[in-house]
Amino acid sequence: MEKASNRQRVLLGHLRSSSAPWYNNHESSLSASACLAEGSAAYGDDVVVVAAYRTPQCKSKRGGFKDTHAEDLLAPVLKALLEKTNLDPREVGDIVVGSVLAPGSQRASECRMAAFYAGFPETVPIRTVNRKCSSGLQAVADVAASIKAGFYEVGIGAGLESMTVNSRAWVGDVNPKVYLFFSSFNLFQKVKHFQKAQDCLLPMGVTSENVAHRFSVTRGEQDQAAVDSHRKAAAASASGRFKDEIIPVATKIVDPKTGDEKPTIVSVDDGIRPNTSLADLGKLKAVFKKDGTTTAGNSSQVSDGAAAVLLMKRGVAMLKGLPILGVFRAFVVVGVDPATMGVGPAVAIPAAVKAAGLDLEDIDLFEINEAFASQFVYCCKKLELDLQKINVNGGAIAIGHPLGTTGARCVATLLHEMKRRGRDCRFGVVSMCIGTGMGAAAVFESGDGSDELCNAGKSKATISYPRIHDSRI
Repeated sequence: MEKASNRQRVLLGHLRSSSAPWYNNHESSLSASACLAEGSAAYGDDVVVVAAYRTPQCKSKRGGFKDTHAEDLLAPVLKALLEKTNLDPREVGDIVVGSVLAPGSQRASECRMAAFYAGFPETVPIRTVNRKCSSGLQAVADVAASIKAGFYEVGIGAGLESMTVNSRAWVGDVNPKVYLFFSSFNLFQKVKHFQKAQDCLLPMGVTSENVAHRFSVTRGEQDQAAVDSHRKAAAASASGRFKDEIIPVATKIVDPKTGDEKPTIVSVDDGIRPNTSLADLGKLKAVFKKDGTTTAGNSSQVSDGAAAVLLMKRGVAMLKGLPILGVFRAFVVVGVDPATMGVGPAVAIPAAVKAAGLDLEDIDLFEINEAFASQFVYCCKKLELDLQKINVNGGAIAIGHPLGTTGARCVATLLHEMKRRGRDCRFGVVSMCIGTGMGAAAVFESGDGSDELCNAGKSKATISYPRIHDSRI
């Protein structure tokens, strides 16, 4: 009963006129008929996704984008958003691009160049954001929050990474304070007092081994997750399920011996291995720890790629006659132990689902980044998720993990799959772990499901209070 009452309060807050402060507690004075009368205006303030596209994800230094500059990865997906929606680029209030490895100032300039290549005028601003592996999702969330706050009505959240160009190596010296602390009398190991700070420097593969050891994730479970990822991704690629989200990229391949350039069009993910088997994976040696379980085969691929998501107020989308791919419902970032950073989704997902006024059982699809099979397996087991709902088209072990891109890529993959499944698939979650110990998760509602809510005022019988949830970010 308490749970139902809470959801009704969420409904009332959601339907309350946007002109009234959200923190005013007027639930008792709102009747069902009043909610119905205000419903149309309230849902017009929803933040919706009308388009989401990505480039293929290609193997770093060896794949289809090894000779492609970063701005030439981002420009095609930005341009696709304009062309496929007939949007006037001058209406875009901001473009936010998640990116991790490139020097901040350089990447910001490259993104600005990409916007010009894509056809945006000088009046449209752009910036970058870096929250490591969640950067692409953070970019989408930042835009959704800005739209909800009224800063602008149309924005783009994107992700970009060229792991061919930008290495993962630490640049510059590590602060010696992480290791030693000097006093006038003694030389202390400061790490004894700031272990978490030192753990922020752990290689990600070591954190994977920590998760596997601490939570008893076996090598067999990890290799099986990798096989499943490749199998599902291969099936999705072969059947054309990625075609609606992938934008082919015209680029070049340079012969390393002769320097000759060959024009090419990259249209598929090139890291998927359809014939991956447990026998083959079992031959690989652990990379980060003697007698460990994390290998190149059960870890995410180092990749190049870009993705972009177009968001706007529902009312704007309706005026433009644009179909609604999904509705942004909630976003949460949490902190966890840096030494086992991979557990982040196990904490972030329940928090995001709760923020959306839902239960885990309400979620129809999950896109959980497969940074490492160890942490992916642990999170799925910890949350007791139905494996038939998770990464149904494969994940980062097969498709690739261009760090800043992944969040936006997962949004595109999730929403297009939800659209394919129709009204039987209403809620979806995107989540990932984050280096230095964090986790992020976002909840989306399908366009079909939200349209039912938007039309709820036509008949009281169509309202289902337990399924309504808060859209505030």
